[in-house]
Amino acid sequence: MRILIVEDDPILLDGLREGLKLSGYVADGVTTAADASEALKTDRFDAVVLDVMLPDGSGLAILNDIRRSGNQIPVLLLTARDTVGDRIDGLDAGADDYLGKPFDLDEVAARLRAITRRSAGRATAEISLRGLTLYPASMQVCRGDNEISLSRREFSILQALMESPQTIHSKHSLEERLYGWQEDVESNTIEVHIHKLRAKLGAAAIETVRGVGYRLGMA
Repeated sequence: MRILIVEDDPILLDGLREGLKLSGYVADGVTTAADASEALKTDRFDAVVLDVMLPDGSGLAILNDIRRSGNQIPVLLLTARDTVGDRIDGLDAGADDYLGKPFDLDEVAARLRAITRRSAGRATAEISLRGLTLYPASMQVCRGDNEISLSRREFSILQALMESPQTIHSKHSLEERLYGWQEDVESNTIEVHIHKLRAKLGAAAIETVRGVGYRLGMA
């Protein structure tokens, strides 16, 4: 999943970015409210980690703008202001969850998994479909009792396909999910990952819809 982190402390921002990467996320970061608003207009993200106190405005103002626009993207607020009143204000403004500083990176990752799961309408953490079971927390995939070893990006593609099995995912949408702003993307990268997934899961596991993209196969 691709996450936007809005945090004005560069050291904390880098720590969040690297920590979430270890949990399988692609994380891009900005340090101001203005950059956050621009990023949300121009890029697609699966969730936002949002600091409340920013140098050029309030994170709650960004959150209000997100919700007024009809955007239902999951938002996790992070802030040193952690009184009951602060939490109520954040949740009433449309946040999906609220975490005070200091925090544990594993808990941030777990809360992101929870709010994105709820946003997708899933009650359980794992995803089971077509004889496969995918475990987002541990980044494992099993067929029956047998674990299938996947790279982080192979796992991310399979997760996208299993979360929306009827959706045709374009090459561009998969690239957005897998790569952040600072990463170079080769023109055939997605095709290479799809080829490797088919080698591990079976040729029929992923269907190519010519000229459109990819979706989970029926087999």
